[in-house]
Formats: sequence, structure tokens, C-alpha cells
Amino acid sequence: MIVELNARSREIFRRIVDAYVETGEPVGSRTISRRLDEHLSPATIRNVMADLEEAGLLFAPHTSAGRLPTELGLRLYVDGLLEAAPLPEAERRMIESRLAGSGRSVEAVLREATETLSSLARCAGLVASPTADRPFKHVEFVPLSPGRALVILVTDNGLVENRVIEVPVGMPTSTLVEAGNYLTTRLAGRSFEEACRLIRTEIEERRTQLDELSQRLVASGLATWAEDIQREGGILLVRGQAHLLEDVTNLVDLERIRSLFEQIEAKKNVLRLVELTQRAKGVQIFIGRENELFGLSGCSTIVAPYRAGDGRRSTVVGAIGVIGPTRLDYARVIPVVDYTARVVSRMLGTPESELE
Repeated sequence: MIVELNARSREIFRRIVDAYVETGEPVGSRTISRRLDEHLSPATIRNVMADLEEAGLLFAPHTSAGRLPTELGLRLYVDGLLEAAPLPEAERRMIESRLAGSGRSVEAVLREATETLSSLARCAGLVASPTADRPFKHVEFVPLSPGRALVILVTDNGLVENRVIEVPVGMPTSTLVEAGNYLTTRLAGRSFEEACRLIRTEIEERRTQLDELSQRLVASGLATWAEDIQREGGILLVRGQAHLLEDVTNLVDLERIRSLFEQIEAKKNVLRLVELTQRAKGVQIFIGRENELFGLSGCSTIVAPYRAGDGRRSTVVGAIGVIGPTRLDYARVIPVVDYTARVVSRMLGTPESELE
């Protein structure tokens, strides 16, 4: 639906949304009169507000004399009236220092990114990443303790995944090295499914030089990875859910947030979230009922893709952003999400030229 507004209506509507974002309360004509640069009587403003309500951009909650923006109104505001300011330099430095200080592992970077977003936006910060069947680059087995080893897998786009597996007590380091070299050779450049077929065929036809112990280690590593891919289909990290309770005013709101928590806990729609960010460049905004990601009205989701690469090229590997009430401070939160996604992408090897 396209709504055409004249300059006066646009300015009044923008002021109404700004006031709503600040207070969360219905906005009256006298409040807008004090905020406008142009002097207009409350009666004139009420007439404009009535037109905006008829256009579906405002509504009157209960018997209140004030008005609130509808989801359609918020969409119009975000798409056409929002004036997002550049992220302050102090916040840029803070985001960069916190992520850099979290270490170089993917898990540490993403965990710190969600906490940073939650803190800055006062929303729930989230990171979604599919367990993709990407071609592999390197596999390594590292001894941890008697009976346990760490499997390290590096995909062709630079992502590092770790899993702990059980191994026979007393297994020599040479066996771990041999199994890692074998898997690296067979997995390199192939998807997980392709490599599994090749390895099974070689073992069944006895075309591999691996001894029985090494074969068991290879099988254990592959089985662990296959279970993860089939079980979850993706990773969803969420921090700062308590911020979502700050806007709760009644039992209906509380039930809505409880349902959202359950869906987050179940890690639903992780792949869907990433797919939506891959379709278009930059930040994506879903308002209220537009937010099919969690099947819940009443929340907004702002997400941006993050990329990983090997220094020459990169691929979208996940989405990062926030979940909050529809009265988000969009002008402030959008630049925060966008810059955080860029910093994460740089730390995962994305060339600066691909972040423009």
C-alpha cells in the first residue's frame, strides 16, 4: 500500500513517531504543537492526525485522545522519513575493541557481538548461522585428555568449527595426525556429503592405507559432524532477552514475550533468517506482523548479513541483529547493527572492498 503525504502531514507524522519512540505513550496534538518548528494550532494538528488515521497510519488505543503509529505507519516512517545519523566515533571504537578483545575464534567473536548489540540497542542481540554443507579446507585432530580429542574443521570460506569426540584411551598422536591428514585430503574442495561417500567407498573397498584404529577415528569424526548437521540445521545465539521485558505493560504483552522466548529457545527459522539477509544487501527491517521469522506480532527485528572469506573473496554465512519492541529507536539501532555486521565480517576475513 502506497500512502502519499504532503509536506505538512509528513512532518507531523514524523514527529508523532519520534515522540512514540521516546515515550511509548499515545501522542496528542498539544505535544506535537510544541515539537513543530512551524506554529500550528492543536486544532489544525488534530485534523491532520484524523487524516493520517483514515489513511491507516495512526490509531487511537482505547478511549485515549492521543494516537499511536500502526505497523503500516512505522513501515512508512522507516522507508521514507527516517533520518539515520552516522554512528558516533566513540561507539565505533567500542564495538571494534570489544570484538577484537574477544579472541579470534568464530564462536568468541559472535558471542561478543550479540552482547555488544544487546547493550548498545537495549534489545535482545542475536546471531544466526546455518550449519552449511560447505566445502572443507582443513581437518585436524588434537588430543585433549585420555579418551577425548578435539576435531577442528575449517571450511573454504574461513569458518572454523570445533567438536569434542571420544577416542580410545592411549591412542597415539601419530594416529590423530594420520586421520587428520587423510580427512583433509578427502574433504578438501568437497562438500561434507560428497566426502562421506568417497571415504565410505574407499574403506569398504579397502582402498585406504589407514589402519583399523585410524578408520575408527575417521568414522567417529564424520558421525559427530553428520549428527550436528542433521539435528539443528543452524546456530542461534541470543543475549539480553531481559531487555524485551522492559516494555511489557500487561498480561497480553507478557504472554507474547513468553512465546517469543520459547521460539528462540527452539532455534526456529534460523535458516529463514539468513536467507532473508542474503536476498538484499545491507540491513533488513521486519516490523510487527511482517516478522514471520518468529511467527509473532508485536516485535521488530533488525538484521544485517555478515560475511566470511579467505582474504580474496567472501560469502554471506550468517545474520546478526536485534529483536525489540516496535517502538525501537530505528535511527540509532540501524547504524549499530550495520556497523557491527561489518566489523564481524572484517574479523572473519572479508576484504574491505566487499563491505562497501
